[in-house]
Parts: sequence; C-alpha cells; structure tokens
Amino acid sequence: MNFRFLGRSGLKVSEISFGNWLTHGSQVEEDAALACVKAALDTGITTFDTADVYAGTKAEAVLGRALKGQRREGYELFTKVYWPTGPGQNDRGLSRKHIIESIHGSLRRLQADYVDLYQAHRFDAETPLEETMLAFADIVRQGKALYIGVSEWTAEQISAGAKLARELHVPFISNQPQYSMLWRIIESKVIPTSEAEGLGQIVWSPLAKGVLTGKYLPGQPPPADTRAATQQGAQFMTNFMTDDVLTRVQQLKPLAREAGLSLAQLSVAWVLQHRNVASAIIGASKPEQVLDNVKATGVKLDAELLRRIDAVLGPVVERDPAQTTSPSRRP
Repeated sequence: MNFRFLGRSGLKVSEISFGNWLTHGSQVEEDAALACVKAALDTGITTFDTADVYAGTKAEAVLGRALKGQRREGYELFTKVYWPTGPGQNDRGLSRKHIIESIHGSLRRLQADYVDLYQAHRFDAETPLEETMLAFADIVRQGKALYIGVSEWTAEQISAGAKLARELHVPFISNQPQYSMLWRIIESKVIPTSEAEGLGQIVWSPLAKGVLTGKYLPGQPPPADTRAATQQGAQFMTNFMTDDVLTRVQQLKPLAREAGLSLAQLSVAWVLQHRNVASAIIGASKPEQVLDNVKATGVKLDAELLRRIDAVLGPVVERDPAQTTSPSRRP
C-alpha cells in the first residue's frame, strides 16, 4: 500500500481507503462486513471512512466493532455530520448543538476517544458558517477530532471555510467529493481552490457506483445480486445507467487488459493519477472486492492510455461544476 499526505498537513493516509456507505448495517450482514474490514487491514489499508447517517447510525457501530482490538494509532478514522440522525428539528444540519451532540454519538458508536478527521457532510445554508467552524474548532481543541474537512462543498464554500479556519487556527485539510472517469465536476473549480487552500481530496465512488467495473451491460437488466437491482441502490445510479454510458464503459475493457489491470483497478488507479487526490474510497460487500481494488495502489498510467480513455468516454463524462451535490436547504 502506498501512502499520501492529506492536503497541506502532516497526516498520511492510505491511497485506497475503505468506506461503508451502502454496505455495513444495511445491505451486508455483519459477518461479511467484518470480513471486509479484516481484508482491508490485511492489504495495508489504514484509512476508514464512515458517517453518522449511514444505515441510520448502524454503519458507525459496525465499523467500531470491526476495528475493536486494533492499535488505535495504526489507523485513521473518519466520520461526518450533517444529515438527519433523529426526528427532532435539531437532529440535522451544522448548528453548534447538532455538531457537538453528533461527535459524542459518533465516538460512542465507533468505540473511540477521537476521530482523525471530522467532516461536514454537506454545506448548511441555514446556519452561519462562523457558528459551524467555531464548533468544529472547539471539537479539535478538546481532542475529539484531530483535523476537519468537508464533503461536496463548492469552491466558494471551501474558500469561505478555509478563511475562517485560518482565523480560528484549526487544521482544515480535506474535501470528500464524488470523482471518477465519468464524474469530473471537481476538476475545473473545486480542485484548484482546494490546492490553493491546502485541502486534499478523499474521493468517493471512483467506480461510479459500480458502473466502472463493467458488470452492467447495455440493453440488459442489472444482475440480480448487484446494487442497481435494488430500489435503494438504483436511485443513486440513474446518471450512469444509460445504454450510451454502458456501451462506452465496455469499450474500456481492452484498455484495462493492455495495462494488465481489471477495469475496476484501472478506474481506481485513474483517480489516483491526480496529484490533489490523497485517497480513493472503496466499498465492498465481499473481501474479494477489497483484494481486487487494492491492486490499484502505486499504479502509474501513461499519458497515451489516459488520452485513449478520454477518447472512449468523450461526451458521456459529466464536467459541470453546478452538479455539486451540496443542497441549498437542508432536508
């Protein structure tokens, strides 16, 4: 496993990190989830990402049990706050009340004294940014989080947050956006701003929710045991499940073979070619998926292969920065 610094900080993370958004506590039985975490640890992954909202808080609890007994200094633990975790009006957003209450709940479920990175899961337009950043700064000073980051913030929101972080002397080091061969909306604005402000990217869905494994075929229904075959999974995949996209993805398979990689490995390696990407988050329902994806670490793709990938995907690549999924109003 290779390691990279996260943003302009001294924190090193594994190039490939393990996340449990759509798996632990919901789609995958606990024994399988524990086996996936063990496989991740065995392959050298040290960075684990979750969120309080995943599986209605159950995902954090599963990850806490999976990591129990591991040397705490030997891994990096990330979680997030923003989305609703209860029925109350203050059980959501980035108010001081919700942030402080949420970190306590996350630490209890994760069975940890601190998280390495605490992230704002979206931007909250209904709470003053000063209130949010001060709450994060207090959590850092209390030792409950070592660094702070954000997820799916626009370039303008990142700049505003970074300014306050400097004033508060708090380490603001990362953004967690969606990024893949098919979804490149961060390239034009978010990445340049992040580089200027000292943030690195921890990217999610480098496989475009599984489409870049090549297992979905144009003109055919998704296999019964895949995410796209479930109602929950399908709702997150509509942008990618068109015949044009799926046809072009199939055309990437010969390029992957030429490089000596599976299509999944090629896709994970592709996001890691960007110097501002510190880590690519993979998810898994089976240990074999972890073992396959982790082979992308350290892979260097030459310029001609990158050009050929762009030629294949062409017009189906989404590049519009307006597609950033940060809501203007919280739910």
